[in-house]
Amino acid sequence: MRSLLFFLLVFAGGASFVSGLMMISSPDGSNLNLPLSLLEGTPFDNYLVPGIILAFIVGGINMAAVALNLQRHKARYNWAQAGGVVLGGWIIVQMILIHTVHWLHFIFLGLGVLIILVAYQLKGKWAV
Repeated sequence: MRSLLFFLLVFAGGASFVSGLMMISSPDGSNLNLPLSLLEGTPFDNYLVPGIILAFIVGGINMAAVALNLQRHKARYNWAQAGGVVLGGWIIVQMILIHTVHWLHFIFLGLGVLIILVAYQLKGKWAV
C-alpha cells in the first residue's frame, strides 16, 4: 500500500507540476491545446494564474507528500491526504468555472479520492 500511495503521489504531483509549468510558459494555452475560450466567464484572462496554482499549490503539496513519504516522516499520510483533497478540489472548481466536463476530470478526481483513501488506510484507519 505504501508503494501504491507513493506512485499515486508522484503521478499526481508530477502531472500537476508539469502541466502548470506548461500553462505558465505559454499563458495562451497553446502548449496544452487549451483554447482561451474555456476561460470565458472565469476571473482569468489567460492560463498564467491557473498554471501557478496548479504547479505550485496542487503539484507542490503532492510533491511535498512524496518527499515526506521518502523520509518516512510521521506527517506523511496527512500530507498525502491534503494532496488528494487539493487535487480533488482543483478538479471540482475547474469543472464549475469552465462549465465543461472532460474524461480527464474523472481520472484526476478519482486519483484524488484514491490518494485520500489509501493514506487514510495507511494511517491505521479503515476506509471500508
